[in-house]
Amino acid sequence: MLKIRPIASKDAESWSALWQRYLEFYETTLPPEIYQTTFARLTDPSVTDFAGLIAEKDGMPIGLTHYITHRHGWRLEDVVYLQDLYVSPETRGTGAGKALIEAVYNAADAAGTPSVYWLTQADNVKARRLYDHVADVTSFIKYQRRPQS
Repeated sequence: MLKIRPIASKDAESWSALWQRYLEFYETTLPPEIYQTTFARLTDPSVTDFAGLIAEKDGMPIGLTHYITHRHGWRLEDVVYLQDLYVSPETRGTGAGKALIEAVYNAADAAGTPSVYWLTQADNVKARRLYDHVADVTSFIKYQRRPQS
């Protein structure tokens, strides 16, 4: 049985393990204070622009998503940026990724912010197969400020 629910304080250990595996996929590491601050924001009820969900299969956490609600200069309503999405490799193909995306869609709709977008690497072929079924790909290219020397 697959269940999608908000990240809760009790999830600290399992969330951390899932997020670490997600960051490893992107060949990234972060210091402990980033983990602590991110988890604190995700579980703080006063933080309303940053949220997260956990996917559970038979009671075991197998995936997560984080999303950010923000203003947009071209819209009256806010938009939602799906920042992180991860499902453990051994449970991919169970529908957890799609369910997490749809749960973000549902949260966005309920908040009156129906525009949801995200980024992925061009060579993330497996994930893109799912994304192509649940969203439209755009022609935008991301630019990022260079580190200051």
